[in-house]
Amino acid sequence: MVLIPAGVLGLPILLHQDQGSSNQEQPAEDWPTTVTAAGDDGRDRELSAVSPDPGGLVDTSALAAGDRIVVSGTGYDASQGIYVAICVIPDDPTTKPGPCLGGVPSQEGGQENTSGEIQWAPSNWINDDWGWKLFGARPYDDAATGTFTAYLEVVDPVGEGYDCTVDRCAIYTRNDHTALGDRVQDLYIPIAFAG
Repeated sequence: MVLIPAGVLGLPILLHQDQGSSNQEQPAEDWPTTVTAAGDDGRDRELSAVSPDPGGLVDTSALAAGDRIVVSGTGYDASQGIYVAICVIPDDPTTKPGPCLGGVPSQEGGQENTSGEIQWAPSNWINDDWGWKLFGARPYDDAATGTFTAYLEVVDPVGEGYDCTVDRCAIYTRNDHTALGDRVQDLYIPIAFAG
């Protein structure tokens, strides 16, 4: 009986074929709150960051531990899960972003998140597969349009292997553990910490 769920969750990982690059161009402004990209998979994606306060803006050039950021995206491939977190920008765009503040979300069983439930965390896991929801993934808001909302709480910018007060860091989306080598959903909003 255990083999059936393991096969259902494991088979897509084994069969995944990388889709290429997100093709995000360097943002035109220094501290954007919205970026776009036309991926090699034919999808146009958009990533935005705002304050949780109604109509509020987030100053991406001066974050501090404890800040909260509402991150949203559209145009993503909902058949593939993503992580949303603040990560070190790699020198090589074909490399997985990271390390990330707070690491990746826990994948312990029994933590199912429901749509509309706000849980602030250093990283969010978005995955529409029913099996991964049982392990703590949040669902996409609308799978047809690849729309999601994530709720980031900024943690200490200095940790093992990273220092976002010195290293170039950004709010990132990237494919989850089921397609770690696939860079097509890597979009980022550059950030810095208040001095």
